[in-house]
Amino acid sequence: MKAKDRSPTIVVDDAVDSLDELSEYLDVLSSSVRLRILKFLEKKPSDVRTISRAIETSYENTKKHLDKLLVIGVIKKKAGLSASTSRGVLPVWEYSVVGGGLEAIIRNLSLFSNPQVQIANPEISRRLATVKKTLAEDLLGEFPAAIVIGGMDDGKIFLLKSDRVTVGRREQKKQAGTRSGNEIALAGFYSAVTRIAKPHGRFVHENGTWYIEDCGSTGGTRLNGTRLGVDERVPVRDSDVIELAKGIYGAKLLFVLPGTP
Repeated sequence: MKAKDRSPTIVVDDAVDSLDELSEYLDVLSSSVRLRILKFLEKKPSDVRTISRAIETSYENTKKHLDKLLVIGVIKKKAGLSASTSRGVLPVWEYSVVGGGLEAIIRNLSLFSNPQVQIANPEISRRLATVKKTLAEDLLGEFPAAIVIGGMDDGKIFLLKSDRVTVGRREQKKQAGTRSGNEIALAGFYSAVTRIAKPHGRFVHENGTWYIEDCGSTGGTRLNGTRLGVDERVPVRDSDVIELAKGIYGAKLLFVLPGTP
């Protein structure tokens, strides 16, 4: 049974500065050429000429697309050395993806897609849904995912490859960031989260629907700000935010469901 949703809907209208920035972000990411550049740079840092040959477009066009990606902060550049040429090895600018790369983009777009957020501008809302769907399907494939927001594991993606995925803080002898597909084991930093041996919560997939369940945790589980009852199981939607305990030592998970428009 779904818990009563007491979280207010936040309307983001054209007067909010973050909407203009979101529009610019989507403008950059809406280009198929720029997405190809990002995918190529995920493999290894490269200079403009190497990138242009890989994506089969001109040097000038590649440079323009790289400049756009630099503006929104998803790639960076630093001095490197070219491959050996007839003139020797030359200094070049090498471009690479920042941080978690495509994972960070999915995280950013999903936060704006949260069901409690209503974007008043229908065109921006449409573009947001389109770009996010394309990237999520490409990055995650067929599997739903939980993305950590904040703390030591910020930006980590855990794929939900089983119909029952336990969630909790790792045991001392386990490695942080376990990604077995049926367990989300967070770092010891999240000390307010119940240990994985007696899980804090659980994702469950039944009859085509995903649910989040509180497993009698001490700190509690919240869905978009609404606390679940002990052992309560409720449906989760794409871009829902699940909070495991409160405060800086709790954890927040962003649920992403590929293929959701």
